[in-house]
Amino acid sequence: MVNEVVRRMAAYRPRCSRNRRLLAQAAVLVPVIRGDSPELLLTRRASSLSTHGGEVAFPGGRRDPEDTDLLHTALRESQEEVGLDPRCVQIAGSLSQLVSRHGIEVTPYVGIIPAGLEYCVNADEIDSIFSAPLDFFAEDCRETTHRIDYLGQSWYVPCYRYRDYKIWGLTAVMVVELVNLLYDRNLRLDVPPPLSRKEL
Repeated sequence: MVNEVVRRMAAYRPRCSRNRRLLAQAAVLVPVIRGDSPELLLTRRASSLSTHGGEVAFPGGRRDPEDTDLLHTALRESQEEVGLDPRCVQIAGSLSQLVSRHGIEVTPYVGIIPAGLEYCVNADEIDSIFSAPLDFFAEDCRETTHRIDYLGQSWYVPCYRYRDYKIWGLTAVMVVELVNLLYDRNLRLDVPPPLSRKEL
């Protein structure tokens, strides 16, 4: 499966942001843990943070002036937040750029990392780290769907509940794009999802 991730990402052409304003830039790493059943490494941000406190996110953050590029940003932030050594990361490619509700342009990079790594959590920024199987998201086990109105269009973003973690917002949008690419799914964000059996 991991080899398939690398193959598909190599041929993928993500969308670039069409926003022509000069936005602040950020980057995140979407770490795929190598294994027969690959998992995503995720973090829950410290509740004391002024933005996105207590929310689930991929490791990452704003670009520093010293960063050579946005990939550098993603790897540096991942090392600072969870102690992930950049030398352990095999970059497979990037997903589409997104603009956060705070007006920050975010570029996600998909990276393959070994199983069994030991992480070092930066308690000032991260409350906890966890992993969730890609298969869980591929089955679209959403708890609910959030409607977000942005630039005159409605978007229907899944909200997942995995153990004690709520995965939603931009993180869920990135997960949907990755799942569509890897599993040939057609989970759409521009139309309401079909009603579940529970709702019928």
